[in-house]
Amino acid sequence: MTENLVTDQEASSARRGRGASGGAAARRAARSGGGPGTQLTYIKRQINVYEVLNEEGLALIEKNADTVLEEIGIEFRDDAEALQLWKEAGCDVKGERVHFPKGLCRSLLKTAPSIYTQHARNSERSVQIGGNATVFAPVYGPPFVRDLDGNRRYATIEDFRNFVKLSYMAPSIHHSGGTVCEPVDVPVNKRHLDMIYAHIKYSDKPFMGSVTAPERAEDTIAMAKIVFGDDFVENNTVLTSLINANSPMVFDETMLGALKVYARHNQACIVTPFILAGAMSPVTVAGTLTQVLAEVLAGASFTQLIKPGAPVLFGTFASSISMQSGAPTFGTPEPSLVSYGAAQLARRLGLPFRTGGSLCASKVPDAQAAYESANTLNSTILAGTNFVLHSAGWLEGGLASCYEKFMMDIDQLGMQQKFTEGVDLSENGQAMDAIRQVGPGSHYLGCDHTQANFQTAFYRSSIADNNSYEQWLAEGQKTAPQRANELARRWLESYEAPYLDPSIDDGLKDFIAAKKASMPDAFT
Repeated sequence: MTENLVTDQEASSARRGRGASGGAAARRAARSGGGPGTQLTYIKRQINVYEVLNEEGLALIEKNADTVLEEIGIEFRDDAEALQLWKEAGCDVKGERVHFPKGLCRSLLKTAPSIYTQHARNSERSVQIGGNATVFAPVYGPPFVRDLDGNRRYATIEDFRNFVKLSYMAPSIHHSGGTVCEPVDVPVNKRHLDMIYAHIKYSDKPFMGSVTAPERAEDTIAMAKIVFGDDFVENNTVLTSLINANSPMVFDETMLGALKVYARHNQACIVTPFILAGAMSPVTVAGTLTQVLAEVLAGASFTQLIKPGAPVLFGTFASSISMQSGAPTFGTPEPSLVSYGAAQLARRLGLPFRTGGSLCASKVPDAQAAYESANTLNSTILAGTNFVLHSAGWLEGGLASCYEKFMMDIDQLGMQQKFTEGVDLSENGQAMDAIRQVGPGSHYLGCDHTQANFQTAFYRSSIADNNSYEQWLAEGQKTAPQRANELARRWLESYEAPYLDPSIDDGLKDFIAAKKASMPDAFT
């Protein structure tokens, strides 16, 4: 049923009223990639991808991955159904370890779509996953936050709502994400209900489902059906959810349980080996790529055993570690090479690809955070990534969601979106009239072409200070994190919720109340 999608005139008018300030403010928003209410569509890349492996290298990695699948095998733990399905598919199952005949996984994946649409409750916010599209989603999973008062503390449901609101307002964030932080003030067995509700209530962008238990995945499906209708959910993709392999070469009961729920309902799974190279994979790029491919082939093809045609993404999260301390490191060359290589392997399989983000190990939003995040984000874009988790807000190796870092990151995402548009070769882009008008020895500041294009000619950062030293002094000598702090506060103060049909809202609240009443609180 599509009636529940927010496409009616009333909602459109509300959106226009919220985002159309007009005049100078609107022009500044256009130059800076947008402000609250000036949402950018998902990226449609006009630039080439960067590739690090030739045909010989790709074939070698694929051959080695086939060897891993056939000779070493992948464990599917504590899931008798999965083991039985693999046995029926022709695998050699020994205990919980599955050995795959050569070519089986690739054959199964022929039914997986290379491109799909994840529908948002506001159809204008729906996104393409795959092909030339890139979709930015915020940070996922941290139990801590670094708040606007400079405190590092456990995250709360209020923090969760705030990050959903900021993601909704951010023009360069195309997707609301999932666990934008872990609200530890809500019981473990009930917090998924409040989290999913927050995504639906405070944003109209696509969102991710709960994967911490199969029954929580079922609750996510039930809530999605309240929003979209039963038939629409069963026949369209409204959820894209994260399924991590327990690397090396293990899928556990929790992840398999969630995967089966989503795949059976035609919802997308991002099958992602979680790699800290040197600890959870070999220290070499080629060895890591081999293991990543083997794990993805096993997990992604399992979705097709559950439901042929269910959307699935080739995911990878690859980091290096300090060989002195064992701590994760980010922004280093080797994980970038893994991302580039994995993207190539995903394209050869015909699967959408997920990796990267704005990753760093820094404890505060400082120069280390900026350099490491930029290095990770640049390779993410150039690899041709389709779904980018952790695009904004990641700090401290993923242990903390940071408000200031979020605002700094979304500014960079806007720049990347501009970059992916490539070179404008239209008549206006060629600017021959400007060159003729100005001629030798003059300047372009006052020419007609500059006057016609100056408002949108260059990306204007919402965070960076490019004024004179004297003006910077006069305005309080503010650092980038301080400017980001002020911007986050202004956004949260000005937030207005998107339209949600009151009958849908009531249905969600009734469902949540009944589910919570059906079980005692559990904090473990």
